[in-house]
Amino acid sequence: MRVPALLLCSATMLIACTGTPDPGPIFDNESGTELTCLRHQPQPPGPRYTDEAMRNTGETLSLLRYYTAHGRKPFCDGQTATDTDKRWAQLYVTLGADRANVAAVLG
Repeated sequence: MRVPALLLCSATMLIACTGTPDPGPIFDNESGTELTCLRHQPQPPGPRYTDEAMRNTGETLSLLRYYTAHGRKPFCDGQTATDTDKRWAQLYVTLGADRANVAAVLG
């Protein structure tokens, strides 16, 4: 009776070890609201944006569109960009967008 349990355990470990990595958070583009300022991003970009194999065109375009339209605006709380905000802005530039749109975020 121990053999089936051993097989089940081995199969579970195999799935856990070969599963797809967590793609990370989705960029908060504050859709549906009229933006006069930027909110801070709560989490840094994950593989869904940084790993070409996991990249989703719609999600990437949303990020690019957001910073192109709003990247020059100040943060709503009057504070400077966090390290997380800077990582998103750097990703925007890395994807080929105009650095001038996020220069204030990058510092």
